[in-house]
Amino acid sequence: MRNLTADELREEYLKFFESKGHVRISGASVIPENDPTVLFTTAGMHPLVPYLMGEMPHPAGTRLTDVQKCVRTGDIDEVGDAAHLTFFEMLGNWSLNDYFKKEAISWSFEFLTKHLGFSPEQLNVTVFRGEGKEGEDGYIPADEEAVEIWKSVGIPEERIFRLPREDNWWGPAGTTGPCGPDTEMFIDTGKAKCGDGCRPGCHCGKYIEIWNDVFMQYNKNEEGRFVPLGRHNVDTGMGVERTVCMLSGAPTVYDTEIFAPIMAAIEELAAASGGEPPSVSDEERLRAKRIVADHMRTATFILCDPKGGVKPGNIGANYVLRRLIRRAVRYARMLGIGPGFTVKLAEVICEKYRHVYPELGVNLAQCRLDLEAEEKRFNATLDKGEAMYLKVAEQLKAHGQSQISGKTAFKLYDTFGFPFEMTCEMAAKDGLTVDKEGFEEANRKHQELSRTTSAGSFKAGLQDNSAVVTRMHTATHLLHAALHRVLGPTANQKGSNITAERLRFDFTWPEKMTDAQIAEVERLVNGWIQEGIPVTKKLTTVEEAKAEGAMALFGAKYGDQVSLYSIGDVSKEICCGPHVENTSELGSFKIQKEQSSSAGVRRIKAVIGNLS
Repeated sequence: MRNLTADELREEYLKFFESKGHVRISGASVIPENDPTVLFTTAGMHPLVPYLMGEMPHPAGTRLTDVQKCVRTGDIDEVGDAAHLTFFEMLGNWSLNDYFKKEAISWSFEFLTKHLGFSPEQLNVTVFRGEGKEGEDGYIPADEEAVEIWKSVGIPEERIFRLPREDNWWGPAGTTGPCGPDTEMFIDTGKAKCGDGCRPGCHCGKYIEIWNDVFMQYNKNEEGRFVPLGRHNVDTGMGVERTVCMLSGAPTVYDTEIFAPIMAAIEELAAASGGEPPSVSDEERLRAKRIVADHMRTATFILCDPKGGVKPGNIGANYVLRRLIRRAVRYARMLGIGPGFTVKLAEVICEKYRHVYPELGVNLAQCRLDLEAEEKRFNATLDKGEAMYLKVAEQLKAHGQSQISGKTAFKLYDTFGFPFEMTCEMAAKDGLTVDKEGFEEANRKHQELSRTTSAGSFKAGLQDNSAVVTRMHTATHLLHAALHRVLGPTANQKGSNITAERLRFDFTWPEKMTDAQIAEVERLVNGWIQEGIPVTKKLTTVEEAKAEGAMALFGAKYGDQVSLYSIGDVSKEICCGPHVENTSELGSFKIQKEQSSSAGVRRIKAVIGNLS
């Protein structure tokens, strides 16, 4: 095996697929553009879905390769073990109705063995074994084609495992639509089998997945039948962190060069804190270090993302970010690390990655402000929650009781923001227990109430009001242009959030807007709406767009071609969102609120009126 760094692996992978006729494209933001179905970009294929579905041709062609930043927090409680991460980089190669299984499998085998140096004898693969009976609804034949291709490159039958749909199948994204089998590649670590049923996919650590090739070749129709799609795509993924770990022979991803400077900085911060170190076991300490490293890396990438707009908060992606930062603060306390560490770690992370992702250098200053504010806010919350816990514990002891009720533990968590884990930890030290089942029940009731409350509002969300959202989105372009005219060229977009009820627009500005400035922005936007200005789109390059004076997040990465939207001589922006054809379709524009979003960033909430 070749011991490659992450930088070397990225370049080696991209060059390999360029040699196979692929075009290198830029990865997308970790924050999806106007997509209500997910909070973050969770896989390499996510930004390419419209092209994979055949909705439009990709400007770079039918063979693509890239590195995509991904955020997944579904397994956040597992972070701290040897492999789970909330942020990772995914290497991918894509065929949009071009080559198919033979080329994809052969190239996967070639790259793994000839370029990365894995022994062919280490390689085990899984394929789809088929489902149902021919002629019946839900029938899907076994992927014997993939089996034969693996055999042709040298993988014997005993190292090809046929697995069911839950292991080797992708899609559809909804109840109907494109889908297909996949084949997954595993490296045998040489460990002993965990039992007779040990195979790739079990979690004993003998087999580690390294690559996945998805073959979209079917369409699931409303009758539940899987019929040939009429076009075929290949969607692949190889994780940078896991592959570097396996190549280096490191025991965990946290022991690779990727995490080395972050883990070293955590150790230095813990050593410099002084005082008596917390009484935690070596195992707890190691897990805490990994959680802090992972969560701070993810939070830094989210805060520095070129699209912007995600700040610590209580809803959606903002809540996920807040949870990551606050978990990092909690576990840093376990290590004896005092206030101010989040900014220091963000600086280390940005230094590690800024040569690959320039936005980490461009947006570091704002990232510092956001982290500093959230860490300070949460430390105050913890101090307040700890004081409330001490009152509860004192009252229990005074009445000869030894258990904190689930309802009380949930109140500490929900009302005072005091983490349940910290309640349990402090209770154990005080010789008390906590009613965990009661806490879970209270939490479950709370979540059911939240889902019931949000269900009604979702009906008026993006999926059911695309025309309204399109009008709202176009209005943000006019708002951006008006802010430039009223406040000046430094009033630049930092993010937006659009629902059917309102638009929210964040922009850089150091102080509260005056009533006169707000009125002038409204006057300009409504004037342009009344003019009935055509909205035009053309495909161009970033360089040409800049030459034309277009506004864009130029710290961001774009593909070879971008969509440039022009609204007369009022606005010219690179954008991939939906737009109306004429400003007259917007009706009218009204600013409801102008407020602070974070240090140096203001937020406008506005609505558009009905068409006359």
